[in-house]
Amino acid sequence: MSKLKTIPFDPADYLADDVAIATYLSEALAAGDAGHFQEALGTVARARGMGGVAEVSGLGRESLYKALRPGAHPRFDTVQRVLSALGVHL
Repeated sequence: MSKLKTIPFDPADYLADDVAIATYLSEALAAGDAGHFQEALGTVARARGMGGVAEVSGLGRESLYKALRPGAHPRFDTVQRVLSALGVHL
C-alpha cells in the first residue's frame, strides 16, 4: 500500500480578492466562536500582508502577530483597527 502524499493547506493562499475575504470572514463570524473569527482575521491579515496591515492599523508588526495568534485575547479596539486596515466593514 502506498502512502498518501499531502501538501500543507493555507487558506491565505486563496483569499485573493475582496469577495473571497468577505465570504471567509462572514462564515467565520457566523460560526459564533470568537477564537475561530480571530484565527480567520489573522489568516486574512497574512493574505493581505502583515506588514502593510500593521502599518495601516498603527500597530507594530510583532503586536499584530501576538494579537492574532491562537489563544490571544485582543482588545476590541485592536480588532476594530485590524478590520479597518483590511477595509472590512461589518
